[in-house]
Amino acid sequence: MSHQLDALDLKILAALQADASRSIGAIAEAVNLSQNACWRRIKLLEEAGVIRGRVALLDAQQLGCGVTVFVRLSAGEHSEGWLTAFAEKIRAMPEVVEFYRLSGDVDYLIKLQVRDIAAYDRAYKALIRAAPLRDVSAAFAMEELKHTHALPLPAPPSRA
Repeated sequence: MSHQLDALDLKILAALQADASRSIGAIAEAVNLSQNACWRRIKLLEEAGVIRGRVALLDAQQLGCGVTVFVRLSAGEHSEGWLTAFAEKIRAMPEVVEFYRLSGDVDYLIKLQVRDIAAYDRAYKALIRAAPLRDVSAAFAMEELKHTHALPLPAPPSRA
């Protein structure tokens, strides 16, 4: 990590992960800093890439894409050209919300948000058109037990 985080940085990050829509003044008050000092720290965290962006979290159910599907793929090929072309096509699919290359028996894991089984079937057909695959299997989430975008923050550095 190129940016050394101190206890105040960690408090700011925790406050932002809890609610990034809060004003700088509210965050500054929560972490016991002046607004200017808090703003400067946030800007430094952004410049260092620790804060990649701030977004609104939307409700998939209310937007009509409340079915979560985890798709495991095994590739038919393992060349760099194949991966580049395949990844480009997968990233272009709006229902793909997460996409990982894995170690082990399964090559790729894709998380989809779709409306229903018919929407998943359309996504499945797009996946198998994207590139030759050896195996495709899917699991539908029955119940969401935990969903967070908050990362576990390191413990603040100890004072010597």
